[in-house]
Amino acid sequence: MDDISIGALFGILLLLLVCSAFFSGSETSMMAINRYRLNSLVRKGNRSAKLVNRLLGKVDKLLGSILLGNTLLNVAAAAVTNIIILRLFGQNDLAILVGTLAITFALLVFSEIMPKIIAASYPERIALPASYLLTPLITLFHPVVSVATAIVKGVLWLLRIKIQTDQSKQKVTLEELRGLVLDAEHFLPRKHQKMLLNLVDLERITVNDVMIPRNQIEALDINADANELRQQIITCHHTLMPVYADTPSNIIGILHIKRVPALLQETTLDLTQLREILNEPYFIPSDTPLLKQLQQFQERHARLGLVVDEYGELLGLVTLENILEEIVGEFTTQSPSQTGKFLRQEDGSVLLEGGSSLRELNRKLGLHLPLDGAKTLNGLILDHLEDIPETGTSLKIAGYPIEIIQTQDRIVKVARIFPAQPNNRQ
Repeated sequence: MDDISIGALFGILLLLLVCSAFFSGSETSMMAINRYRLNSLVRKGNRSAKLVNRLLGKVDKLLGSILLGNTLLNVAAAAVTNIIILRLFGQNDLAILVGTLAITFALLVFSEIMPKIIAASYPERIALPASYLLTPLITLFHPVVSVATAIVKGVLWLLRIKIQTDQSKQKVTLEELRGLVLDAEHFLPRKHQKMLLNLVDLERITVNDVMIPRNQIEALDINADANELRQQIITCHHTLMPVYADTPSNIIGILHIKRVPALLQETTLDLTQLREILNEPYFIPSDTPLLKQLQQFQERHARLGLVVDEYGELLGLVTLENILEEIVGEFTTQSPSQTGKFLRQEDGSVLLEGGSSLRELNRKLGLHLPLDGAKTLNGLILDHLEDIPETGTSLKIAGYPIEIIQTQDRIVKVARIFPAQPNNRQ
């Protein structure tokens, strides 16, 4: 060392600080890199991404090598600093103390904090090129790191601490996935983000939340007059129609309207042949999550299911379109029976049918009515009042003033809802 000039020693010290900064920045960038973006680059064949992915597959060896390299460099930097002080000031205790504080401050600022901040801000730009240097270094440090890792694993085993180094085996929960979509609001169009959030929420929503209630189901009575049945089929606006015998709860099959024209060519509708072309009804438990039901529709090549409770009683029906509307929003094609559920008034209020779905009202009108109980406006009002209201009754739910316009057969037929007042939602 006596043959090395002071200038060269300062150059060596600077090089050690830069190398230490490389290891610090590499560690942070490797841990902060977006794994989903990385996997996308791997699938595209990016060589750097493949190296990073391989390194992250063995996090213990990666971190061990980085820490070993960083520690060696920091110790070497401290040693070079000590040599420089001895060459300049000799055995001066004050100079040694000041030099120790100076190199500590330099390592902290330039080799730890600054590179870590930069790496956290641009993890991909640093991790990808750094992988080319880290890969051979891990091979070089392998013997020492293996011994150190074995000791660490032994201690962790004694402490009964389980570790998982393969990040690919970690599962993402629905809440985490939802958080990822929300965090991507600056990178996704608003409409696409909303669709992705709706798709994630399908696991929370059940068919009971989106089904068409039993009293709103349009169905055919197989025991009705043939001419009346024929006319009902001709004027039908649906592709699939439930068919019942005597009572609407006794569904005996599903009629595909496209299979009927041949029967309608006859002057009299042949009910025997009509029964033969009925598809077997498909029954669905009311608590089935929409995501699972969407998969079942796909597996069964079905588009309509009948929703039943735990006792087998018919509650309503759900279609593939009902589920898709939860993802992409309302379709533009609607039958006349599906329109006119609400009518906007000049004063800003809205006239609503009591059987309107709360989810549909929230989606179409931008309301925030509670969804954790009743599924329809009528049910929500009855649950709130715990009684059958009279016409003219007014109440407030979730901050929205509601007026009962018409009641019939113990249900609310028509209600008027007014805009919520600021800071008035409950």
